[in-house]
Amino acid sequence: MFFKRFRSSPNRSRPTTDAEFVAAYKATGNLDLLGELYERHMELVYAVCFKYLRDEAESKDAVMQLFEQLIVDLKRHDVINFKSWLHSVARNHCLMHLRSQRVRVGAGGDADSLDEDRPISEMLAVWPDEDDTALDVERHLSRLPDAMHRLPDPQRVCIDLFYLQQKSYAEVADLTGYDLKQVKSYLQNGRRNLKLILQK
Repeated sequence: MFFKRFRSSPNRSRPTTDAEFVAAYKATGNLDLLGELYERHMELVYAVCFKYLRDEAESKDAVMQLFEQLIVDLKRHDVINFKSWLHSVARNHCLMHLRSQRVRVGAGGDADSLDEDRPISEMLAVWPDEDDTALDVERHLSRLPDAMHRLPDPQRVCIDLFYLQQKSYAEVADLTGYDLKQVKSYLQNGRRNLKLILQK
């Protein structure tokens, strides 16, 4: 695994369950304990990050950043189910990362483009506002896959490629076989339909 393996000194009363590791870390602040706990779930964290970021290097970076985040967050929260909580933290981290990114400018950059310099959050009109809580973020995210599947195939495919995978107009056209005019039409209609679905 790409993540550095954490080791701790021998201890006769070492924690065994996730809950015991959490309690021990919160009581001692021992990073070796947190590292060992985190290592148990790194594959899950990486899988979650890759699902949303779609990039191996960015996903690996996110795994490292999340460990640093846990050093502070785990002390501030009462965590009952660490695995479930960590999954939510990883997912929210990726959402915030995506919100901060800009959609790549398509080849040609014509003036009729769909505001491709705006954040993905604005383009899809499904992401939460800055003041939303982590629960709000998860709620928005949980509704997106179902809403996407309810779109006509051409719209769903184009939105996935252009907004989520950040392909240019030309790349979407090459991958789908649609011409540029069709791609832009499917994106416009797909965005509008997606917003309508999520507002119901």
